[in-house]
Amino acid sequence: MITKDWEKAASLFINGKIGIIPTDTIYGISCTASNKDLVLKIYKIKSRDLKKPFIILISSVKDLSKFGIFLISNDERIISKYWPGPVSIVFDINEDRYEYLHRGTNTLAFRVPRYNKLVELLKNTGPLVSTSANITDSEPTRKINDAVKIFKNKVDFYLDVGPLNNPPSKVVRIVNGRELIIRS
Repeated sequence: MITKDWEKAASLFINGKIGIIPTDTIYGISCTASNKDLVLKIYKIKSRDLKKPFIILISSVKDLSKFGIFLISNDERIISKYWPGPVSIVFDINEDRYEYLHRGTNTLAFRVPRYNKLVELLKNTGPLVSTSANITDSEPTRKINDAVKIFKNKVDFYLDVGPLNNPPSKVVRIVNGRELIIRS
């Protein structure tokens, strides 16, 4: 199902569905981060290496505490340079209950989007995992119709906002209050 209705998309996520949605960078395959079974299903849909964690989209910095991440003052300074915006920030995480998300890496990447409609959706759904809407090692899809051709009924819905021509997110890691650029 293709929709342009953000509220419907939020409802579908809340009711355990997987969707392809616009992010502040590219279209992404997403589901609620709290649903382990759906997260694992996205790995299969995308043919993604099980050792590679997904990015988690959050509505605000406060959502980090839901994952046992508490910031020191220099972390906050670094984060304020990038969020909201198209930058994913990697944090260390030592919570075994999130192993299905961090995949043994003990790190998770988060992003607070600048895209207001997406932030509102996240306020309703809670954190969402996200990964580019493509099969691993192929180009990300920029148009919803291209995603439909690839994934057909393997996902439950598609949220269409027209073509997206943004580059993938920059990735930064914070270690001991220091910023390291992983992908620019």
